[in-house]
Amino acid sequence: MTNTIHHALKSLEAQLAEQQLDVNAAFLLLEHVTQKSRASLLADLREPLTEHQSLQFDDLSAELLTGKPIQHIIGEEWFYGRSFIVSKDVLIPRPETEELVQGALHRTVKLFGNNPIQVADIGTGSGAIAVTFQLESPEANVTATDISEAALNVARRNAERNHARITFLQGDLAQPLANGKWDVVLSNPPYIGLDEASSMSSTVLDHEPHNALFADENGLVLYRKLAETLPALMKKPGLIGLEIGYLQGEAVKRLFQNAFPTSEVEVVQDMNGKDRMIFCEIQ
Repeated sequence: MTNTIHHALKSLEAQLAEQQLDVNAAFLLLEHVTQKSRASLLADLREPLTEHQSLQFDDLSAELLTGKPIQHIIGEEWFYGRSFIVSKDVLIPRPETEELVQGALHRTVKLFGNNPIQVADIGTGSGAIAVTFQLESPEANVTATDISEAALNVARRNAERNHARITFLQGDLAQPLANGKWDVVLSNPPYIGLDEASSMSSTVLDHEPHNALFADENGLVLYRKLAETLPALMKKPGLIGLEIGYLQGEAVKRLFQNAFPTSEVEVVQDMNGKDRMIFCEIQ
């Protein structure tokens, strides 16, 4: 029997649902195998897969059903309308982080207009924040840091892929930035407490880098370190934007209010109504 797009889609969706995995991955896998857009797939549901496509789809479906993230299977994730390479060495970009970038861009225009600014992305991972900010704010000089050389290699490839001008530096947190002064600092650091691992899905635990997920002190240690080191590095006016865990808003706000007593520190919720960002405007 010829395997049509419709049959392949429904069969894989059912298997994913049975294993409580993301059924949307079936569409993403078909887009990858057929090189069709979602709109084209929907228009061509009765079209048969070629023999090569069918074999590839079956092989990759088997990987997907082990819990391997679809992004690792197809090698990319979309962020802010752009394609980013992902691997086991970097955290897969999330929609919540798009909101961090959007909020930072809005506040940057308010604070600096269209003037050239010095921007740093600490713990860049895939480079999604740094690349997106530079492309959306072309007057910004963006530097991205990470402690992981493997992550920096992925970020460099993403900067090249998306034609972004980024300076990359290896080192721990803000250490590589110590010789400069910065208008804007952004970061999505590891913020999950170690005791939360038992409640997380195996798709995340088994396939994403733990050093990009977990942090000591109930997930707060890196925010504490940033609050201690950033006051010496920030210009006035300045902006710090951080992604946080949804239960960490008040704790992180206190750290930065104490570090920058005259600043305005705001906890911002994500599209799901959960505390997800901290913005510290330094005057």
